[in-house]
Amino acid sequence: MTRASSFRHWAANSPHPVARLIRAVHGRLRHFTLPAPRLLVRPYLWIFLAVRGVIFFLRRVLMAEPLLKAYCTRFGRGVTTGIYVPWVVGRGDLMLGNYVHVSGKLSIIFAARFVERPKLTIGDYTDLAHETSFVVGREIRLGSHVQVGGSVSFRDAGGHPTDPEQRKAGAPPDESEVKPVIVHDNVWIGAGTMVLPGTEIGEGSIVAARSMVSGTVAPYTVVAGNPARRIGILTPPPGREHLAPKAPPLGGHATARSADVPAAAGSQPAAPATAAGARTAQK
Repeated sequence: MTRASSFRHWAANSPHPVARLIRAVHGRLRHFTLPAPRLLVRPYLWIFLAVRGVIFFLRRVLMAEPLLKAYCTRFGRGVTTGIYVPWVVGRGDLMLGNYVHVSGKLSIIFAARFVERPKLTIGDYTDLAHETSFVVGREIRLGSHVQVGGSVSFRDAGGHPTDPEQRKAGAPPDESEVKPVIVHDNVWIGAGTMVLPGTEIGEGSIVAARSMVSGTVAPYTVVAGNPARRIGILTPPPGREHLAPKAPPLGGHATARSADVPAAAGSQPAAPATAAGARTAQK
């Protein structure tokens, strides 16, 4: 035991008056706080918020947004970010539509093993929340007005082969295991969801938070779980009635109605299944 450790042990446990005094002073220091008269602390807060706002504005317009656009093969009007520079590994085609917004940290990994230029396409008015990540082996495509919650992961390829012997040998995934991911327009994907290779999520659908999605999600449905399964159906807006999902059979598991969507998607209320509604929905 070192001298410092020995002293701390003595001060914490000894009945000696000096040790008791040290413990008393330490306890008082732990709970020490300065008075905070509102007349003083409110202006102090305003100054702090003003300085922080200026710093964040400069970080966004001078660093994060220009560097994101520098990575892009093509980008539209009104592309905005938060204060974080995106983390991009590898080379691929990054194409952003009009008014795409990246709210926080963004991670993109392009794999060079399967095609020369993997492709990531993000449509108009799509919003990516904090810590969204993409692993792109061939192609991932997000439509317009897609709302992506925090810590959502998209990947069109696994990091390792499914065959145990190939995995043990350190081989890459087989090319047959690399499958495009397609998310259609006006989809809401809840926080913490993982979207796996070969997934196609239909227009207007909702994926509940913490779900694991693979395969095909029909338009205007609500899915949840690991693996994600249908728990409800939504009413398409006028003009999109042909995409209405079939009602579940009697006695089936998909019994939720449109009114049950908030319980399925998390604690936030669901927006109407329209482009404008999806844009304003909270993740």
